[in-house]
Amino acid sequence: MGNDQLFHRRKAKGVRDTLRRKASRETYAKVLIVCEGEKTEPLYFSELVDHYEIHSANVRVTGACGSDPLSVVNYAYQLYQDELSAGSGPFDRVYCVFDRDTHTTYQAALTKIASYKPKGTFFPITSVPCFEYWLLLHFIYTTAPFMSTSTNSAGATLLKQLQTYWPTYNKAAHGTFAHTLQLKNDDLSFTKANAKRALSQSKQHHDDNPSTHVHELVDYLQNIKMEQAI
Repeated sequence: MGNDQLFHRRKAKGVRDTLRRKASRETYAKVLIVCEGEKTEPLYFSELVDHYEIHSANVRVTGACGSDPLSVVNYAYQLYQDELSAGSGPFDRVYCVFDRDTHTTYQAALTKIASYKPKGTFFPITSVPCFEYWLLLHFIYTTAPFMSTSTNSAGATLLKQLQTYWPTYNKAAHGTFAHTLQLKNDDLSFTKANAKRALSQSKQHHDDNPSTHVHELVDYLQNIKMEQAI
């Protein structure tokens, strides 16, 4: 077989594979969620995606990037570019999920996300001091700051308070999302309202300890099927 024929056959196969991948997705947005850590947050959002029966071809969740905020952002951008180069259609939205806690690259990560193009594609989903603040808001509304001590980080201090309401909670456990649905109500409206209220207060007081943006991603995923991909 001549080189020209071989090239055209390979090109045709690549087009068919791309069309097949596109056909396997639903018509709503294609989303990438890159999380700090390999277990707690990725498990939570993967379970959420499963619960709301969001097509797995539309939402990719990963935590294979380490726990440093800048690593999360860099990896998210790399995956976005890889998908773009693959010809299977870019991600419509990219969410970077990370905590402030003791990380030294937190602000640098936010600055980098703000510089990425196209605008309106990359979103920081931050929690201060950590993701467990979102979980605590399932039980109570509180804006008391979480401080580090001589023996514990601010995140560890928050974790101890969460465990007074949820004694069996531990990081990287399966079933965290399912358990939260049993608290207050099954659409997370109580928790989302708490998060919005706390975030508004943190902006008024110019102090983001504590605060979280997790509700923004949760709310988006809950309603993703109502939107059409760009």
